[in-house]
Amino acid sequence: MDATATPPVKAGCLKIIEPGGEVHVLKGPLSGPEASIRITDKKLIRRLMVIPDLYLGEGYMDGTILVEDGTLYDVLDFFAVNLMALPSGNAAPAVQPVRQDNVIGKAQQNVAHHYDLNRALFELFLDKDLQYSCAYFANEGDSLEAAQLNKKKRLIAKLRLEPGMRVLDLGSGFGGLALEMARAADVEVVGVTLSQEQWQVGQQRAKAAGLDKQVTFKLIDYREVRGSFDRIVSVGMFEHVGRGHYGEFFGKVRDLLTNDGIAMLHSIGRMTPPGSQYSWINKYIFPGGYTPALSEAVAEIERAGLWITDVEILRLHYAWTLKEWNRRFQANRDRAKSLYDERFCRMWEFYLQMCEVAFRRLGWMVFQVQLSKSLTAVPVTRRYLGE
Repeated sequence: MDATATPPVKAGCLKIIEPGGEVHVLKGPLSGPEASIRITDKKLIRRLMVIPDLYLGEGYMDGTILVEDGTLYDVLDFFAVNLMALPSGNAAPAVQPVRQDNVIGKAQQNVAHHYDLNRALFELFLDKDLQYSCAYFANEGDSLEAAQLNKKKRLIAKLRLEPGMRVLDLGSGFGGLALEMARAADVEVVGVTLSQEQWQVGQQRAKAAGLDKQVTFKLIDYREVRGSFDRIVSVGMFEHVGRGHYGEFFGKVRDLLTNDGIAMLHSIGRMTPPGSQYSWINKYIFPGGYTPALSEAVAEIERAGLWITDVEILRLHYAWTLKEWNRRFQANRDRAKSLYDERFCRMWEFYLQMCEVAFRRLGWMVFQVQLSKSLTAVPVTRRYLGE
C-alpha cells in the first residue's frame, strides 16, 4: 500500500491489514470513528483509494473485506468523514445521463431491480404498514410505527383533503398512504407504480380492507396517467425520475392537477449543489436513481408555472429511520439469508448503513414541497397543520 497516495485523514483511525499480514494505519489528529479491516484481495487496496464507495461496497459484499474491530458502520463513517467528499457540480461523471435513462419501459426495468424483490424481505425490516420511505419522528424516541404514522398524517394535513376528492398517488409503494388517505378523509385514490410486486400487494391490501372500490392501484408509468385530480402526492418516487426528466415530471403534475388543486412532493435530496450519484448505490441498489439538489427541482417547478406554497426540510429523520430498519434487518438476518444468500445480506446491510451515514455526514436530507397552480389554494399561514 502506497501511503503517499493516501488522502489526508482528518479524524478517527482505520487499521488496514493486507493479505500478507502487513498493517497500515490511517489516523487523523481529531477523534472520530475507529475500526480495522482485513483485505484478502491485494488488487482491492489501490482501488479503494480511487473510488472508495464502489470498491468498499463490492469488497464487503464479496467477503474480500472483513471487519475485524469495530463495526461496518464505523468503517463507513470513517470513509465518510475522510475520503468520500460531498458530490459537487463538477464531480458529475460523463456517464451520468446514461445511468438516468428513465424513458418509458427502461424506467420499469430500473424500478423492478429493487422494488420487485420478495415482499417477505421488506416485511423483515419495515413497519407493519410497509412504509418504505422516511418516517417523521415527532420525538427521537418514537417507535418506527408511530413515526411512519406521523409521516402519513403530516402529508395528509398538507394535502388538505376533503371528502369526495380525487387523489393521485405517484409511486404508491405497498399502498399504505393511499389506504390511509381513503380512511382518513373519504377520498377516492388512484395509486400508480412500476413495481409488479408493490402493485399486487396494494391491490390485495385494498380488497382486504374493503376499500377496493375507493382505492385503485395501476401498474403504469406516471406519464401514461390521464384525467384530472384535486390532489397529487408523490413519496419516494422523485429520486427515480432522473434529472433529465424533471421538466416532464412537473409538467405532468401541472397538467393533471385541477386549477385549485394541491400537490405534495416528498423526496430524498442533498444540501449541496447538483452533482453525481454514489457509484455503488447506482450499480447495486437504485439503477437510474439520482439524489437531487433542491435547486434542480425548483428550477423545473418554476418552468412548469407552479406555485411553491410550502417547503419543509427533514434532516435526521431518515437517519433515524434507516437505523431502525437496519436493527430490524439484523434481528431477522437469518430469514433474509434463507430468502436470498449471504452476499445479498451483506449488500443489504451495506446499503442501509451507508445511507444512514450519508444522512448524518454527506449532506443528504428529505424535502417536502407543496405545490399548486393557484395563489390561494393553501392558507397563508401554517396554522392549519396544527388543526
